[in-house]
Amino acid sequence: MLKNNPDLFAKKSETSLRRPLAERMRPGKLDEIIGHEALVGKKSVLYRQLQELFLPSLILWGPPGVGKTTLARVLAQEIGYHFVAISAVSSGVKEVREIIETASQQLHYYDKGTILFIDEIHRFNKAQQDALLHSVEEGTIVLIGATTENPGFEVINPLLSRCQVLKMDFLTKNDLTHIIERALNKDVLLKQYDISIEDRDALIFYGAGDARRTLNLLEMAFYLAKKQGKKVTIATDLLKQALDQNPLLYDKKGDYHYDIISAFIKSVRGSDPDAAVYWLARMLDGGEDPLFIARRLIILASEDIGNAEPYALSLANAGFEAVNNIGLPEAQIILAQVTTYLASAPKSNAAYLAIQRAAEEVKKSGALPVPLHLRNAPLKLMQELKYGAGYKYPHDFPDHFVAQNYLPEKIKKRILYEPVESGREVQLRANLKRFWAHRREK
Repeated sequence: MLKNNPDLFAKKSETSLRRPLAERMRPGKLDEIIGHEALVGKKSVLYRQLQELFLPSLILWGPPGVGKTTLARVLAQEIGYHFVAISAVSSGVKEVREIIETASQQLHYYDKGTILFIDEIHRFNKAQQDALLHSVEEGTIVLIGATTENPGFEVINPLLSRCQVLKMDFLTKNDLTHIIERALNKDVLLKQYDISIEDRDALIFYGAGDARRTLNLLEMAFYLAKKQGKKVTIATDLLKQALDQNPLLYDKKGDYHYDIISAFIKSVRGSDPDAAVYWLARMLDGGEDPLFIARRLIILASEDIGNAEPYALSLANAGFEAVNNIGLPEAQIILAQVTTYLASAPKSNAAYLAIQRAAEEVKKSGALPVPLHLRNAPLKLMQELKYGAGYKYPHDFPDHFVAQNYLPEKIKKRILYEPVESGREVQLRANLKRFWAHRREK
């Protein structure tokens, strides 16, 4: 009866065309998944587990666009489980508990399992991850978490120990070639045309190992291309135009990602809080992990501010802890506070330069001996060898300072740390000039 209703099928086809190409081509079965043969192929552990109708909780770890969400959906389909998907960015403990309660009822009354898929699970803080432990352990839900970050650092150990970790790498050129071919031959729209792609290598290169991104570029280029009846040619310049269609493009693994990170760092270093907070917003809008940003701010606090404002490091470190505990969306406020303070603080790279100079000196001079008066002398033999002899205890002298040599004899006049005339380092510079006048004559 259904087959005799062409209008119904026409409406379904039109609806599918309104979905992006990447969604239309999303695999629905395990044997439709391209790539990741070691993880999901017929010789894989996961495949054998599915044959026994057993699915453990999983952490899918890999870069964007490699099929983490797709695999989770396919696994639910293969095993006949109810599938619930949430994002750690926008969901909290309350929603998770409601899902677990519903899953418990499904299991009790209908003997039907539930897969809870949590995208970007690394953005859940410890309390949110703790809320999952009991239900995962009891089997109320099968958890599948997707993350672009190393789960060993971002997922709490009790939860990690209850899951299998599957590392999903970038798709290969061969994988992406097959994905493109399948789209051209099987997509409801593209298969109607004779499509020629002048430079498939360019499409694959711009796709950066990301199936979704590759198909999105193909789709945009298709719409940009001039059509001569059913014949379509996609030139390389159309692919470049397709890249420009999204001005806020933020590929977490591509060059543009590093460009924006670079702009952010240089804006903080350049003492421009307005530019810094703008690039911060761009990163957050593009889905950057807030903990990645928080780590960069900790490094900035030492590398570019240092002892000109030592509090900057404390603030950056506290910011990291707060972001880790709070999560988005509120974490953006914390990141904005740390960013604007660091951008506005006095700057010094003296500590950074000091360790660089010291490392160079070690390579140049080798393992120079420790002066005898600085050596440890716990044994009588060492005392007889004059270890520690002649050492002057600074606290026995005015200003808790006494001039004596602390460097190896060969480089005893070497200056490695040069405080700048900025912030608190002004006073440090004055102290050092007063104490070590014979070394710091400048």
